[in-house]
Amino acid sequence: MALLLVAGCGGGADPSPRPLDSSPVESAPAPGTAPDTPGRPTDTGGTDGRTEVERDIDAAVAITDTYWRTHWSELFTGGYQPPRVLGPYDGAYAGTALDTPVCGGEPLPDDNAVYCSDGDYLAWDRDLMRWGHARGDAWVYLVIAHEWGHAVQNRLDAGLVELARELQADCLAGAVLFGAARDATLTFEEGDTEELADALTALADRTPWTDVSDHGDAAQRLSSFSRGARSGVTSCLPDVIR
Repeated sequence: MALLLVAGCGGGADPSPRPLDSSPVESAPAPGTAPDTPGRPTDTGGTDGRTEVERDIDAAVAITDTYWRTHWSELFTGGYQPPRVLGPYDGAYAGTALDTPVCGGEPLPDDNAVYCSDGDYLAWDRDLMRWGHARGDAWVYLVIAHEWGHAVQNRLDAGLVELARELQADCLAGAVLFGAARDATLTFEEGDTEELADALTALADRTPWTDVSDHGDAAQRLSSFSRGARSGVTSCLPDVIR
């Protein structure tokens, strides 16, 4: 995935979202483990000194914020205020003398990504992002768009929030990423849709970040994301609202 140097609403070809493939993905190591050493950055950085993971995260934050900033008034009443982006932390140090962000008085957990409503912020464990990015750069776009979806839920009337909050956040992530492609602020590169399917399946099955009991299984997550990708934000709202 690549961020285009344009802002706001624009033209561009419709990416024609299709249901993502729900075929199983290869077994993957947990964050920070061998053999693919996903706990390390995927490159040594460009001329700005940042790693490829960091650049992709910055791009994901920018396109997600731009989408909601551009379309909020078309969808909801009131003004749009983005959440704070606290950014990366190292959950391995939770409970030690080294600072780890807290939410609700508790340190953020290892290998996790969160939206904390108490502080209205997004944060993510470095190892989780590095591990996922090693599978494909679409991973970080999905994680950012999903957690931003929780921030959006926190700004909505209760009647607009589904009981299955995690699946609704997946749906909103699909709406944002494919909506950004329609706005020409994001370009889908070859293999990105497969990477998204892989990420949704891996996140449903294989990481400490998720639990099938509250996030849904792989098929449910793929279905929710694809609905948002095809039909936009309004398709993610409760049936009675649509």
